[in-house]
Amino acid sequence: MILEKERMDVVKFCQKLITSGLTKGTGGNISIYNREQQLMAISPSGIDYFETEPEDIVIIDINGQIVDGKRKPSSEHEMHRIFYQKRTDINAVVHTHSIYATVLATLRQPLPASSYLVAFSGLDVRCADYASFGSMELAELTYEAMIDRYAVLMANHGLLTGGSDILNAFNIAEQIEHCAEVYVKARAIGEPVILDEAEMKKMIIKFNKSYGQRTTKADLDD
Repeated sequence: MILEKERMDVVKFCQKLITSGLTKGTGGNISIYNREQQLMAISPSGIDYFETEPEDIVIIDINGQIVDGKRKPSSEHEMHRIFYQKRTDINAVVHTHSIYATVLATLRQPLPASSYLVAFSGLDVRCADYASFGSMELAELTYEAMIDRYAVLMANHGLLTGGSDILNAFNIAEQIEHCAEVYVKARAIGEPVILDEAEMKKMIIKFNKSYGQRTTKADLDD
């Protein structure tokens, strides 16, 4: 079976979307890119994650052609593919419908540096402009808003993260959802204090050393 390990990991982490509270039902999607073979394994559309088998995972090449798989790929496959085409530092993409990130996305507001943990994304988490789900326009807007970052809010939709591998991408999704929850709840009481840019740049360097995150130079030069 082509990309057997990647398929198994997609199944595993799609199930973790549910058990970690990052989505409901069949919402969200996950992909893993094999850069050597230039193939991505992506979750199928509309199948219960706990009924999904490795053979249900769809394999798509970098040009968007289905190479293997009996199922229909996620409607957001173009949004995944654009990152593998244009970002050499991203080999896994996680898209969630997590509650607090989606609250901010519904308000079309970014997540500022309210916690040092926001540095998992970069200096902050931008909110991309709205476009219909599954569209190429959504893929392009999401990509643009995540330049020099590893997470982005999708207006009226959810959260997308990317990483050097699936462990990093999923960890970023969990950390950013946590930060979004704290930020939203803090705003219900008062005005959150935002860390300054110098401190966030320091945190990015620390995270690169401690967690193996690869951060673009532009993060530090902004």
